Amino acid sequence: MSMRRLESLMFVLLALGSGACAEVIQQAAPPREQLMYVVILTRHGVRSPTWPAERLNQYSTRQWPDFGVPPGFLTPHGRRLMELVGAYDRAYLAHTGLLSASGCEDVGRVFIWADTDQRTIETGHALASGMAPGCPVEVRSLPEGTDDPLFSPIALGIAHADRATAVASVMGRLGSRPGAVVEAYRPAFETMQEVLLGCTPGPNCPPEGTSVAQPLLDLATSVGPGTGDRLVEFAGPLSAASTLAQNFLLEYTNAMPAKDLGWGRLNESNLRQMMTLHGAYSDLMRRTPYLAGANGSNLLSHMLRSIEQAVARKAVPGALGTPADGVLVIVGHDTNISNLAGMLGLSWLIEGYQRDDTPPGGALVFELWRHPVTGFYSVRTSYTAQTLEQMREARPLTLDSPPAKAPVFIPGCSTADEGFACTWSQFRRTVEAAIDPASVKP
Repeated sequence: MSMRRLESLMFVLLALGSGACAEVIQQAAPPREQLMYVVILTRHGVRSPTWPAERLNQYSTRQWPDFGVPPGFLTPHGRRLMELVGAYDRAYLAHTGLLSASGCEDVGRVFIWADTDQRTIETGHALASGMAPGCPVEVRSLPEGTDDPLFSPIALGIAHADRATAVASVMGRLGSRPGAVVEAYRPAFETMQEVLLGCTPGPNCPPEGTSVAQPLLDLATSVGPGTGDRLVEFAGPLSAASTLAQNFLLEYTNAMPAKDLGWGRLNESNLRQMMTLHGAYSDLMRRTPYLAGANGSNLLSHMLRSIEQAVARKAVPGALGTPADGVLVIVGHDTNISNLAGMLGLSWLIEGYQRDDTPPGGALVFELWRHPVTGFYSVRTSYTAQTLEQMREARPLTLDSPPAKAPVFIPGCSTADEGFACTWSQFRRTVEAAIDPASVKP
């Protein structure tokens, strides 16, 4: 046999061998898990400030800009951003095989429930429009302006919490001097004062000829029992600064011109520093376990029953939607997300934000996966949000250019795998242990 023929024969044998090996490897590859159900608890999109201009203007030497919509309403830019999120959600869920890539055939498998504010209802419509353009996706809610037990359990008397204990739970984290929180965050306060006043705080600031009705750092700090839907009333610089920081964030993410961002004094760097004030306030007033449990137990219970319904494939009391649903979207507020995080001990850090930030349109996501061979279910949790620049520039979101996302570890439940998965049974036990049964409405 010639050398050339021998080489040709060896090439054929190697090719056949490699093909056989590839087939064996392909057959031996473990079967992929299937995404069966998703619960998305999202904050509404970019809104205007909830405080009226007269109140905001007390803290600054110049008037705050007009967002063009009534206080607390979703802005046109905010609506566009949520449409982009909805389009991305559809693309991602189609990529996993849970929904089809386009068309209206999956409309009946998407259940959207929104709180009763204009900004939450309209966020629901924007998500639906992006997820299934031209399709009749229903956005369900109670009548606009009423209290929904999922989001306002204190106001409706569903959550039974002692206000004195609630105050003690906050004071226990502040120590004997609540006002000391100002010193702990003084650099961030000083940065905010510079933006509000247009000068470095000192003897000649604010400048001569200008005045501020409510100098931020002159406010007295007090912690006491709240009224209505507030278990605790925490007044003072941190409370006011939290709201003001959120409003600066809204200016930035609403794509206001640079000259209008903090009167030309706001940029991404000092915005991030000021957002530490909002994070500190949110951690105290929303993530403190006693407050979180009272405010979040009813919502978390209904979310758990909805996942249980997807596992059982039959109706479960307390579940939202039907057993045939593949996606549950709950449109609420940053308060709701922080409450659940406080109850379960969740934490995250995503690009451009402070730890545990809950920016407009950000979402806490629970995915139910099923192993095709064993039939076992697992739950993976994540937090996702558009970056500051994605919001400011209204960048389209795709599988190649997605929003920021972080897998979330659930203490007492998550495993050490890449996605911090929980077995379904352990997830259910962990969540049920966090829920206060006395604060749940069936």
